[in-house]
Amino acid sequence: MVLKINLSGPDIAQADIDAVVAVLKTPTLSLGPKLTEFESLFARYVGRKHAIACNSGTSALHLCLLALGIGPGDEVITTPFSFIATSNTILIAGARPVFVDINPETYNIDIRQIEGKISAKTRAIMPVEVFGNPAGLDQVYELARRRGLRCIEDSCEALGSVVNGRKAGTLGDLSAFAFYPNKQMTTGEGGIILTDEDQAAALCASLRNQGRDAGAGWLAHARMGYNYRLSDINCALGITQLRRIEEFKAKRKQVAGYYERLLGGDRRLVTPQEPDGCDISWFVYVIRLRDDFTQQDRDQILEELRRQGIGCNNYFSPIHLQPFMAEQFGYKPGDFPVTERVSQRTIALPFCNNLTREQAELVCKTLQSALDKIKK
Repeated sequence: MVLKINLSGPDIAQADIDAVVAVLKTPTLSLGPKLTEFESLFARYVGRKHAIACNSGTSALHLCLLALGIGPGDEVITTPFSFIATSNTILIAGARPVFVDINPETYNIDIRQIEGKISAKTRAIMPVEVFGNPAGLDQVYELARRRGLRCIEDSCEALGSVVNGRKAGTLGDLSAFAFYPNKQMTTGEGGIILTDEDQAAALCASLRNQGRDAGAGWLAHARMGYNYRLSDINCALGITQLRRIEEFKAKRKQVAGYYERLLGGDRRLVTPQEPDGCDISWFVYVIRLRDDFTQQDRDQILEELRRQGIGCNNYFSPIHLQPFMAEQFGYKPGDFPVTERVSQRTIALPFCNNLTREQAELVCKTLQSALDKIKK
């Protein structure tokens, strides 16, 4: 029998289950007290004035764009190395994503290349704290401010991360987090917007709830909106999970430490590091094969790990080479070489709060055995 080690998994305690069941015993499953409690706790934890919970990180990013009036004819500078939602939401808003290649050390947007992509149509920059690493995001925000651009911070992978004393989610004019089950904490599905701007917060809250303004009747719609609501069931889970976030961060840092001790000395690999001034809240653990390996080598290793029952994946595929993006905008291989070189060699290893040292050792032993077969 092959031992199965999943790629990720949530950390659910009895308190989480009890909180959800308690809501199910009430008559208010949505737009109730747990929503406002969760939003208040989350805003306080990150350190912002307003929090607007919604049904996904994708919805949160979409509403951030709409709150800033970004739409057809506008451009938003972002990264091609992210989950597809970052770019999709720009397209959904009717704007165009303008890609900037990544820093090969941090995998975040390369601030040195941003200026050259700013045009008369540029309205905002949407940087991403890739894999929870916030390195350089404070500098991106300062660049946006100097150039009179808005900054939407995609913090969906970075809850609890800190850069130069500032928490992820406090750097942009608006920021978005996500709570899918592979994140640092989960609400099952869900997301949240953070901002200090009263008008943007009110607009996001209205757009989330079919265009209703605060205090308006159920059939009173001030504007076109969406059903992006997050139920009290999800919020109850979010409240209990958020109360354990520092515990979760510590657990994930410990697991990252297991991997670094086991793989850090392997010269065939590039392991993730914590840059100076950063406290990473680890989202995933992604290693990279050295440049003398090929994408075919990487795929062979992924296949072997899966055959041995070990969850793994490539992380991420270049957004600009996704078929619909290439067809719409004419992107081709070579357009963003650092993103492509990194993407061809990444391997996400099993990573969750409660991964044991023994499991990490088995993962690394299997990985290094697969590496040996390639004879690099």
